[in-house]
Amino acid sequence: MFDGLQHFSDWLIYSVFSLGADSHLGTALNFFVYDTIKILILLFVIVFIMGIVNEYFPVERLKNYLHRNKLYGLEYLFASVFGAITPFCSCSSVPLFIGFVQGGIPLGVTFAFLITSPLVNEVAIAIFIGMFGLKATLIYVLSGIILGMLGGWILDKFNLTPLLSDWVKSILDSKTQPGTFEEEQKSFRERLPDITRGAWDIVKGVLLYVIIGIGIGAAMHGYVPENFFGQYLGGGQWWTVPLAVILAVPMYANAAGIVPVIQVFVAKGVPLGTAIAFMMGTIGLSIPEATLLKKVMTMKLIGIYFGVVTVFIIISGFIFNLLL
Repeated sequence: MFDGLQHFSDWLIYSVFSLGADSHLGTALNFFVYDTIKILILLFVIVFIMGIVNEYFPVERLKNYLHRNKLYGLEYLFASVFGAITPFCSCSSVPLFIGFVQGGIPLGVTFAFLITSPLVNEVAIAIFIGMFGLKATLIYVLSGIILGMLGGWILDKFNLTPLLSDWVKSILDSKTQPGTFEEEQKSFRERLPDITRGAWDIVKGVLLYVIIGIGIGAAMHGYVPENFFGQYLGGGQWWTVPLAVILAVPMYANAAGIVPVIQVFVAKGVPLGTAIAFMMGTIGLSIPEATLLKKVMTMKLIGIYFGVVTVFIIISGFIFNLLL
């Protein structure tokens, strides 16, 4: 989908600026250019689509339905499965999180999507099957969905809505009462300027956070050597799983990008469960993601979210090492 953008990034960094493809600076800048443009495109498209949904879909009715009816956890399952089939990394999942919150979807259900979306996607599944086989792939996919369900359910019990940022609260407060009959009869062409303007306002609101977050990720992507982690995680001791997750948090990569690195880890003696826990920590939790989330959450809420997901990933790592 973004092959042309990758070619543009390669041409700009390696041809125009004449930086080596194997240099730290060249790798970092290529990553920064590619991911910045890609995420900004995704950001606008996702928010624009959510704007259309908010105009036409009876979100309030869905919200009331979810509050009034016991679905026995199915709402968390639906959100997690939706997260698994959407090809978004942690940073590009944040705009959709904003759209869900703005649309009135319960926060716990929204968290279920936010947790699962970066952890599992179809590209990573295809790579995973080729590298580690069907059993490991099924465990990886099911664990990602279960992590999202349990994480969303637990976070929902904390009543965290008051801990959303003032910016998100202002968006929620600015939502008008149900439209008049005249407003509901507007054609799509008549609604389009307002939808576009609203999407652009949200993009401008998070633009700085996107650039800062990707900049941090690009620096780490270009300058942190891959073999730095392998030498500390290959012993198989109990503490290597939590250490893997802790080391993964400062990193930033999507699932498709990190899976080949995980193969190197396993080839160098890192247990597969520990390597998967590292991968989940890298793509599900990251400083760049926290930087983006700062726009929509208070630091306390970010801490709670990261803490719950970190504990679940560590537990999953131990289970992976027993099963694989």
